[in-house]
Amino acid sequence: MNKQDYMNTSVQEPPLDYSFRSIHVTQDLLSEKPRTGLRPLRHAKSGKSMSQSLWLKNNVLNDLRDFNHVVSQLLEHPENLAWIDLSFNDLTSIDPVLTTFFNLSVLYLHGNSIQRLGEMNKLAVLPRLRSLTLHGNPIEEETGYRQYVLCTLPRITTFDFSGVTKADRTTAEVWKRMNIKPKKVWIKHNAL
Repeated sequence: MNKQDYMNTSVQEPPLDYSFRSIHVTQDLLSEKPRTGLRPLRHAKSGKSMSQSLWLKNNVLNDLRDFNHVVSQLLEHPENLAWIDLSFNDLTSIDPVLTTFFNLSVLYLHGNSIQRLGEMNKLAVLPRLRSLTLHGNPIEEETGYRQYVLCTLPRITTFDFSGVTKADRTTAEVWKRMNIKPKKVWIKHNAL
């Protein structure tokens, strides 16, 4: 099976689901069995899952140390990971490791402890990110929360399980002009 065939077929694969496993560190995933769903998981000859979705919701993760290493042990094609669910954990920031999954289109981070809106800037490098959840984090209480996220991540089409409308985009642009100062460009003048 070539890579293109894999991308077309495995999108239908069920998620690799480690929800509700009391996982404290990502290394624990290597010794845990994933939850079973209605459809069985397919595995490659290597024994790794063919899934493009990894669900880690409702655990007690407070960081993502060794996440890349663990994911590469679990998934046959970690570079094609499209959906990560880290909702209801104890994450206080967005680990830069998440920005290494360029095919990521769905990222659930609701119900964590993320406190700084600036953390969203890290996600701007993800070209396929379309669905993001952050509600239930302390940042939700920040003034301009929704507008900041929509300005920072203009390709998002669903935010906090709600569709992003043209009116949302317009409001976010107005908010940006009123609240975010453009970066000053310093021009070095050569003395003649």
